[in-house]
Amino acid sequence: MRFLLVEDNGDLGRSVQKRLSLDGHAVDWVQSITDAKDHLAITGYDLILLDIMLPDGDGRGFLASHRRAQRDTPVIVMTARSAVSDRVALLDTGADDYITKPFDFAELEARCRAVLRRRGGAAQTQIHYADLSFDPLSASVTVAGDARELRNREMRLLEILISTPGRIHSKSQLCDRLFSFAETVSDNAIEVYVGRLRKKLAGSEARIETVRGVGYRLTAP
Repeated sequence: MRFLLVEDNGDLGRSVQKRLSLDGHAVDWVQSITDAKDHLAITGYDLILLDIMLPDGDGRGFLASHRRAQRDTPVIVMTARSAVSDRVALLDTGADDYITKPFDFAELEARCRAVLRRRGGAAQTQIHYADLSFDPLSASVTVAGDARELRNREMRLLEILISTPGRIHSKSQLCDRLFSFAETVSDNAIEVYVGRLRKKLAGSEARIETVRGVGYRLTAP
């Protein structure tokens, strides 16, 4: 998944970016509303983590304009305001959830997972396809009941493919979902990760098919 983190506190921003990156997410961190708008203009995100008090404006105004533009990207607001009226106002403005500062990273990760599940319309965390069973909550994958160990980036690649079986994803689309702007990515990075994932899923009925000149998709007999 690719996240946009809008937070002007350097220590908190670096900590959140590092923690979510360890989970295999691509996290673009910006410190102003202007930079957030610039990033949104050139790429899509699965989730936005939004601070309220920013150097060039109020995050609530940014959130309101984001919703007026009919953008449905989920937004979790990170706020120091704890009054019920403030939290209600954020939800009414268009926030999908909020977390009060200071917060525990485990809670932030859980709220991210919950919002992403709701967006996908999934009440359960497990995804099944052919003989594959994938649970992003526990970071577990089984092939016909046999547990397979995947690294974080391999896990995120499988999450993209298994969430939309049969759909072709181009290299550029996968690159956009798996890597942030700050990361240096070689031309064959996606091929490398696809190759690794294929080896980890060896023996499965499901397979990652290469559509020559187009991209990759997850298929099964």
